[in-house]
Amino acid sequence: MTTPGKAAEQGNPSAEVAEAGTAPGPQEVAAGAEEKLAELEDRWRRAVADLDNVRKRHAAEMRREVEAERARVAAAWLPVLDNLELALAHAEADPSAIVQGVHAIRDQAVQLLAALGYPRDDETGVRFDPNRHEVVAVVDDPATEPNTVTRVVRPGYGTDRHQLRPTAVTVSKSQG
Repeated sequence: MTTPGKAAEQGNPSAEVAEAGTAPGPQEVAAGAEEKLAELEDRWRRAVADLDNVRKRHAAEMRREVEAERARVAAAWLPVLDNLELALAHAEADPSAIVQGVHAIRDQAVQLLAALGYPRDDETGVRFDPNRHEVVAVVDDPATEPNTVTRVVRPGYGTDRHQLRPTAVTVSKSQG
């Protein structure tokens, strides 16, 4: 048989109450539970409010980041636009100089897209890759291997992981 002191050491609550001399009544237990419930509700409400504040702060930060990125991209295109304006201002000049200027502006735009992570893809003679190419025509070309890109109709931009647009190509058909 255990003594009240031994029972209390072993974590027996009824023994602890017996040692204290009086057991809490139902009203004291209910009051303690209500107090604990009120504390938990307060903590829960605070946690929900904190979560809502974090969500709002994140949404505002995302809006600012998107606006800043749009401004950076638009600013990167301004030199291209400036050079187009210069070309139009000299439209009356030597036509070959205008053509050279337009080529230079196109090259500038291609370099800008590459710097933004979208390099130009306009290779011919490569194997057809459905991840990079969009077939717009199939041609019978006995001089090339089957499924080879024979002509680029519209260049593509991007990489396998981040593609802005696939390359529109004609492909040699399988011979058989």
